[in-house]
Amino acid sequence: MDAGWPLILSGIVLLLLFDFTNGFHDTANMVASVVACRAMTPTQAILLVSGFTFLGPLLGGTAVADTVGGFVTLDDLPSDDALAILLSGTAGAIGVNLGTWWRGLPSSSSHALVGGLCGAVLVSAGAEHVAWGWHQLLEQGHWSGLTKIVATLLFSPLLGAGLGWLLHRSMRLLLRRARPSVNLPLRRLQWFGAAWLAFSHGANDAQKSMAVITLVLVLGGQLPAFEVPFWVILLCATAITLGTASGGWRIIRTVGFGIYRLRTLHAFDSQLASAAVISIAAAVGGPVSTTHVVSSSIMGVGASERPRAVRWGKALEILFTWFVTLPAAGLLAALIYRLLARLVP
Repeated sequence: MDAGWPLILSGIVLLLLFDFTNGFHDTANMVASVVACRAMTPTQAILLVSGFTFLGPLLGGTAVADTVGGFVTLDDLPSDDALAILLSGTAGAIGVNLGTWWRGLPSSSSHALVGGLCGAVLVSAGAEHVAWGWHQLLEQGHWSGLTKIVATLLFSPLLGAGLGWLLHRSMRLLLRRARPSVNLPLRRLQWFGAAWLAFSHGANDAQKSMAVITLVLVLGGQLPAFEVPFWVILLCATAITLGTASGGWRIIRTVGFGIYRLRTLHAFDSQLASAAVISIAAAVGGPVSTTHVVSSSIMGVGASERPRAVRWGKALEILFTWFVTLPAAGLLAALIYRLLARLVP
């Protein structure tokens, strides 16, 4: 049975709002380094990353959306119930995004969305409606479902830190006899680094909302199968770009100045390391956290040069937020679903 349009439209609007919060939450990850080392003004940086963030969803494919769209199975539920679950999960993710933004903490929008959807599904429909992916991994060696999502969320920051450490070591060796004037071309290259990072961010992060909106349309009876329409891609690209353009200044201070004192070479190396990891993940359909990867790459860059200069206390605070985000979003989504169940018979 098809769900009513008011519920479907509510779901689309809520997911675009999540995309918007994702955008302003992740602005810091893309512009903090270039602002901190004065390669660009804040206005220049935000204009640049906004433009390339918009291009990312349009040109980056839908591999991540296919992964996210397949880790919950709600086809056998009544349409209204299934949509209420998706709405509750998204609302939980938005709540956590706003809370961490208010506190100036660079948390993961990906963790928030995955945690919110899991919490809403578990409290309403049960564990059998989550595609865990364990059997496929153990029996076929195939990564899928929640297993693939958690694996990419877990290993991508480690890869970002390792690549940042290795890249900075290599660049210092390469430039060991360079004069200070080398900073000028490095600052110019940061425009390329910021653009690549913004494109990879848009290509990966916007697909999560694209996936859930497509699920809303499928479960609401408006699409025959899970295939992301172009107008959904365009809407999500616009929403995340507007969020990015609004700027997340509270988090910019944390990422740009709170982890390690970034100079030109540090910033450029962290940009390249982050963009490479996120781009690879988008190509293989792995949803990652831009926040995790960027913050970890900065730690890796700092640790390769002066480990004691890395503000590990702030790093531990960020790490704590990473681990808390998923269960917090799940709990909030479960509470929202219970509240909706009481208010709507």
